[in-house]
Parts: sequence; structure tokens; C-alpha cells
Amino acid sequence: MNLKTLSMSVLLTAVALCCASALAAPAPDAKTEPLKVGFVYVSPIGDAGWTFQHDQARLAIEKKFGNKIQTKYIESVPEGADAERVIRDLAQNGYKLIFTTSFGFMNPTLKVANQYPKNYFEHATGFKTAKNMGFYNARFYEGRYLAGIIAGKMTKTNVAGYVASYPIPEVVMGINAFTRGMRSVNPNAQVKVVWVNSWYDPGREREAADTLVSQGADILTHHSDSTAVVQAAEAKKVYAIAYHSDMSKYAPHAQLAAVTHHWENYYTGVVQSALDGTWKPDRVWGGIKGGFIDVGPINPVVPAAVVALVNTAKADIASGKLHPFVGPMRDNEGKERLAPGQTISDEALLKMDYYVEGVQGKLPTK
Repeated sequence: MNLKTLSMSVLLTAVALCCASALAAPAPDAKTEPLKVGFVYVSPIGDAGWTFQHDQARLAIEKKFGNKIQTKYIESVPEGADAERVIRDLAQNGYKLIFTTSFGFMNPTLKVANQYPKNYFEHATGFKTAKNMGFYNARFYEGRYLAGIIAGKMTKTNVAGYVASYPIPEVVMGINAFTRGMRSVNPNAQVKVVWVNSWYDPGREREAADTLVSQGADILTHHSDSTAVVQAAEAKKVYAIAYHSDMSKYAPHAQLAAVTHHWENYYTGVVQSALDGTWKPDRVWGGIKGGFIDVGPINPVVPAAVVALVNTAKADIASGKLHPFVGPMRDNEGKERLAPGQTISDEALLKMDYYVEGVQGKLPTK
């Protein structure tokens, strides 16, 4: 064998060995790597409240998808620059799908989404989208209306107290729906509001609740994240309707019911679409019909006839037969907002900036 023949033989042998090696050890499949899913929370998880409900959904997807996903959460993230830093850090560290779960995270999420076009971003309760950012929300006002029916039937003073976080449309429509629910069964009902300008501040929430009781409220409710309001109701021996979660263990006598939020089905669908490679930005606003919102458990102290009223109204809302905002409807300064038979549009709901008839005081402008 001459040198030229030997060289060709060595070359052919090397090629054969390389091909055999490639067949024996295929390249790693990217699909075997878990989908990294991040969550950004505005308050502590605790054992009840807004963030707790989102974290229950996170645990549900962990259970369902197992080693197909890897989750991480960051709690108590302030809205603003800190949020942007946290969201960006998740994206930089390979978290392909990121849920940001507070209204004030909207602009930081959008900014990071524009910087990481290959990642998927889901923002709760906002309204802005991008090619890789969708939003999701719940029709909280539907549950508020049902809670108002209970309050309207159970009050003795005809005054309910409402501890509110920020004067944004989401919160305002909840106050208004609660008031309309009360007045649908008790035309003399009034709602007083104290704003705490925080999503989570147990001390201020408790002070606001105490103030409302001193002003004659014998039923309290809240759009804030802690259990402080229901605890205040228990201590003051008045009734309460909890928000976000069942908080009856903190107010076993006071809590009449709870407006509860449920994100499990939505998060499951989003994660599945990300795993399948079919994720697209969406605009989701689910309610009782979609299983996002419920009311319960209802305290046995509530008469069966009232429970029946609530269940009928719940079914009617789910079917579309009943809407909490149907005219005639006036604001608390007497201006007509809906003509008789007119149903408010989603666009108008998302811009709601007035109190309806039955709410005392003026809505803050900031």
C-alpha cells in the first residue's frame, strides 16, 4: 500500500468513526429541558390574599407538569424600578415564561418584554400588550355584586364600610358593583370608603376598618391584600366579606362570605401553550362563567333565602342574563350614566372614574 492509498484509508476510517459516533450519541433535545416559569408578586404569599391565590396556581402547575417545568417566585416586589430589575433578572436567567401579578408591574413588564423578544410575558390586571406580552384579568365586580346582595340583606345599620387600595378602575368598579348589589335588595343601603393607597399595609387597613366601624358600618369589606379588615371585624363584632381568599379562620364569626379568585385553569393553559410552542399574547377577562371568580364559603348565619338569592344571581351572571351594571344607573351626584335597559361596555368599565348612587363621598383624583 503506497502512502497515497494509506492516507485515503485513514481518512475513510475517520469519517466512518465520526458517523458511527453521531448515530450512537444524538444531540441533546432542547425539549427535554424544563420550561422555566417565573412569578413576580407584589406582597408576601402568606396564607390568604391576592398573592396567596396566585401562588396556589403556581403550585397547581408544578403538580400538573412535574419535571416539564421549573418555577421560581419573588414576593414583596415594589411597583416601579425594583419590579423592572426583578423581571429583567428572571429573563436574563432563562425564565422563558414570566407572570407579573400586579397592576403597577405593567410598564416595567412591557419594557423588559421589548428587550427580550423571545420570552413570553403575562401581566395581570393591566391593559397593555406587545408581540410577546399578553394580559389577563378577572371580572372581580361580578363577585362583588353577589357579596353586596349578602351585605344588603344582613346589615342592620344600612351602612357598609369598604377599605380600598388605589383609585384605579379595577377597584372603583368593585366598590360600585358591591353597592349596586346591596341596593338591589336594600334600596336604603349606603357604602362608605376609606382609601389606604397601598395593596398591602395591615396597619393602615386595620385603622381604616376601625374608622368605618366608628362611622356606623356593621359590615366591612376590602380591596387590599391582608387579613387585617376581617380581623378588625371579628374584634369589633361586626360582619365582614373577605376578598381574594377565604379568610374565615381569621374571622370565624365575622366572615359572612368571601369573594375568591382562581387562577389555576388559566395558568395551566398558558404553560401548556408555552410547552407546545403555540403561545400567543392574549387579552383575557374571565369571570364567574370561566371559573375565575366565586363567592364562598357562606357563613351558616346567612339565611337560606339569601343564599338562594345569591345562587340565582350567580347563575344569571354566568349565563349573561344579569349584568351588575345595567341602567338605569346614576352616579352619586345624580348624573345619568346608563339609560334604562342599557348595559355598560367593557371599554367604559375599564375607564370607570365615578361612584354610583349609594356610595358616599368623592372619588380621589390621584
